[in-house]
Amino acid sequence: MTAVKKPTVQNGLSQDTYFLDAQEGFLGLGAEDAVSPEAAKSWIIPFGLETSVSYGGGTADGPQAIVEASHQVELFDEVFWSEPFRDYGVATLRPQPISKNLEAALDQLADTVEHTLESGKFPMTLGGEHSLTAGAIRPFAKRYEQITVLQFDAHADLRDGYDGEHYSHAAAMCRCLDHPNVRLVSVGIRNISAGEIPFLEANKDRIEIFWAKDRKKWTAQDVAAAVGTGPVYVTFDVDGFDSSLMPATGTPEPGGLFWDDVMEALEAVSSKAQIVGADVVELAPTQGLHACDFLVAKLVYKILSHSLTKKKM
Repeated sequence: MTAVKKPTVQNGLSQDTYFLDAQEGFLGLGAEDAVSPEAAKSWIIPFGLETSVSYGGGTADGPQAIVEASHQVELFDEVFWSEPFRDYGVATLRPQPISKNLEAALDQLADTVEHTLESGKFPMTLGGEHSLTAGAIRPFAKRYEQITVLQFDAHADLRDGYDGEHYSHAAAMCRCLDHPNVRLVSVGIRNISAGEIPFLEANKDRIEIFWAKDRKKWTAQDVAAAVGTGPVYVTFDVDGFDSSLMPATGTPEPGGLFWDDVMEALEAVSSKAQIVGADVVELAPTQGLHACDFLVAKLVYKILSHSLTKKKM
């Protein structure tokens, strides 16, 4: 099933029901601030995939929770000293039915991202479970001679499948590395299985990990140096945050990253490299923990702003 079609535009406004109204979409923009899907530089892709979760569930509801929480995010950003969304504009795709077959679902997302790139837009995918990155990365792997995936995560995700599922969320980065032109820089890792170690050691030329246990030994500039100056795709599993900050996820882990750690890394990377796409995954909205939804919504806004505008301070 093809997940995308070209929107028709008349008088500067989309006449196609494929996009949410700006007030319903990411950031909840009023008519005075909204731009048409054609004018927007970023398309938000809600993709509530939930097929291979192995502990807590709920990621299917993540995209809607992020979008709703984003309506409360302050549009002015003191780092950029502006309302950075005005530099790029956003349009949010209407959620589409997702195949229950994981491989078919990844094909759907790959098609959606491909069309987004063909339209000259920055794709920001809201998950859903982490397995979706294997689909989202395909169009980028086809476009670039080499691309670096910058992974924020608690888990290495280097298994070659899990529980009989080749495309499991636990294999997300392994599936990205199926493309020989993809490199991986991972930040915040603090959970890896013995079975992943042989793959990691055999691919040291393509994988660099900044372990959470060594947080005092590395800096944001070290991460940026490892990423380099080429195109970079950001995949952010919210369990990369310390579980005290982000309990609303299926596999929370102590000993993780905090907000300033992430902001420093994003700023350092974006100052040297071109971020060309991103996904934010594994939010499992939990009643009474709306702060987690808000944190993720603000994170998405920050990633977009670091990718598509320049700091003015």
